[in-house]
Amino acid sequence: MSRRHTFIRSLHDLGLAAWFGGSLMGAVGLNGAARQQGGTDAATARIASAGWAKWMPVSVAAIGAHLYGGGGLLAVNAHRVAKQQGVAASSTGKTVVTAAALAATAYARILGKKIELASSADSEDIEKAARHPIDTDRAQRQLACVQWAVPALTGCLVVLNALHGEQQRPLEQLHGMWEHARSNAPLMH
Repeated sequence: MSRRHTFIRSLHDLGLAAWFGGSLMGAVGLNGAARQQGGTDAATARIASAGWAKWMPVSVAAIGAHLYGGGGLLAVNAHRVAKQQGVAASSTGKTVVTAAALAATAYARILGKKIELASSADSEDIEKAARHPIDTDRAQRQLACVQWAVPALTGCLVVLNALHGEQQRPLEQLHGMWEHARSNAPLMH
């Protein structure tokens, strides 16, 4: 008889929902509004940077909840990963996509922080930016790409979660465990 894992599943799913939704809204809404209201490249960068900075603590909490929930789900489903054909592969795929989404999120933050410093009107930030000059046009092009990569990758995670949900159906579990056993016992073919 299986136990329910509502809390860790909720952390996993709500964290991913916020990560996906926040990154998509930022790429579409926040960046679009900053371009519309900014007037100049520096003002646009300041508006977008201020919005992304406000979102950052929520984003970190969402990613942390997703990772904690994902680790918990992996632990409670370790038997399925080991014994049900297809689950290890989809879990590995999900891990790889999660790592890519984390890397894209971190890189977006690094680029965003550099652009924020370069566009700041604060004298202390201007000094820092002068010590570490960047090509802001190039950084903004890279940031635009990576900010779209995050919702694309987290959207892939949503699809992989749907696959995991399908793999948890009783008949899917039975079929997957039977196929795993057959592949490990050549005489059963």
